[in-house]
Amino acid sequence: MAGVLDSVNQRTQLVGQNRLELLLFRLAGKQLYGINVFKVKEVLQCPKLTSMPKSKSVVRGVAHIRGGTTPILDLGLATGKRALDNIEDAFVIITEYNNRVQGFLVHSVDRIVNMNWEDILPPPKGTGHDHYLTAVTKLDNQMVEIIDVEKILSEVSPVNETIREGLITDDARKAAVNNKVLIVDDSRIARKQISRCVEQIGIETVVLEDGKEAWDYLRQMLADGKDPKNEFAMIISDIEMPEMDGYTLTANIRNTPELKDMHIILHTSLSGVFNKAMVQKVGANDFQAKFHPDELAQKVIDQIMARGGSVPALEE
Repeated sequence: MAGVLDSVNQRTQLVGQNRLELLLFRLAGKQLYGINVFKVKEVLQCPKLTSMPKSKSVVRGVAHIRGGTTPILDLGLATGKRALDNIEDAFVIITEYNNRVQGFLVHSVDRIVNMNWEDILPPPKGTGHDHYLTAVTKLDNQMVEIIDVEKILSEVSPVNETIREGLITDDARKAAVNNKVLIVDDSRIARKQISRCVEQIGIETVVLEDGKEAWDYLRQMLADGKDPKNEFAMIISDIEMPEMDGYTLTANIRNTPELKDMHIILHTSLSGVFNKAMVQKVGANDFQAKFHPDELAQKVIDQIMARGGSVPALEE
């Protein structure tokens, strides 16, 4: 698969332009699926796999790649379909999510396409809560399904959502009173994880599903004469989202005088040394890799303590 991946420098130019690159692949049949190229480290013909005792069926084995041992997940099985046959003819997409490296076994890899997040839409209504889609799009009159990888990984290897005992002090709980946090994420699993983390501190949450919904929500607040920066102690936003990504949401907020001082944490499974540069480019206050409840909780506590634990408008 030489030439499948472009340089990181070229890819970072998409930041703040509400654009992304999708690697398209197939599991079985003609249905196309997509994954953000930012998550992809390399694509290779399926190497020799070594079975792991007591592992879940979705883990077809581990591969020894570039001096490391990488678990290989059958993406068909993981999404409720049949296992891939003839894996020696299949491909593995090596990805990095939440600072963990894993490979996804797929039937074939199609190509990389450059798209606008405005063309990436939420899954159709009525799909239910058990589906594995986080978004859909159309390409050459064909539907492309974008898989909720965070849901898959949470089922294969659940993360610890408990905040360390002693981290939430009495002072932090007092500071939490009258504070709200706006959470923006297109993954249902991620929204639940973040909400549970923030609510353990005692803070009320408002949860939205993508950047466009959040942007419309904030603008409607302004139209109604409300002040979002007083209403919310902070915004915790994913980066990859349909219609409007977290970078563009952040840039829009910073370019709006009434909103520009809002505290924004970009909370994402995107990994890589270039993340902090991207955060600085769009003007976010901080970056937090998913999902580390202690680290996220500490950043939330630091912010509400800095605000004095009260909504400024209530002190006037």
